[in-house]
Amino acid sequence: MRKLLPSSTPRGFTLVEMLVVIALLGVIATAIIIGINPVAQINKTNDAHRKSDLSAIQKALELYYQDNGNYPPSSADFKIYINSTAISWGSSWSPYITKLPKDTSPTNTYIYYSPASGNGQTYYIYANLQRGSNDPQSCNNGAACTSLAQGSSGFPTATACGGTCNYGVSSPNVSP
Repeated sequence: MRKLLPSSTPRGFTLVEMLVVIALLGVIATAIIIGINPVAQINKTNDAHRKSDLSAIQKALELYYQDNGNYPPSSADFKIYINSTAISWGSSWSPYITKLPKDTSPTNTYIYYSPASGNGQTYYIYANLQRGSNDPQSCNNGAACTSLAQGSSGFPTATACGGTCNYGVSSPNVSP
């Protein structure tokens, strides 16, 4: 009977080969993560959400205007002011909107301003976009919106949003 000799070809991977494969996978994963830039993507998503929120508020204000012939006044802390009550962001404003949107960042807030001199015919809504100058729709390349520089008494400051108020929408008769 013949005795079989052990094969001279190795079975499996050596430790060095495994380390090389793991290192290569790490380099590839790092390159992919850097290419995707997840922080920028999150900021872009948050900013898209803010723009959508301001659009929803704008639609609710237009419905209010159709019913009342003017826009609601703003409170001293730049909220919509109805029947001696400032409506908080995140609460209901029935029948115009189920829930007034609220900025998802705890340090930011939306700003609503309707100048008394406008007799309820004008409003401005501002937000702070995280991407600032990287967003093509931001005011003044990420700087504060031009209307905030008016300096009128009672007008919001350029940082009333919690950061730079660099995005705005307004009634059709003015520009943010």
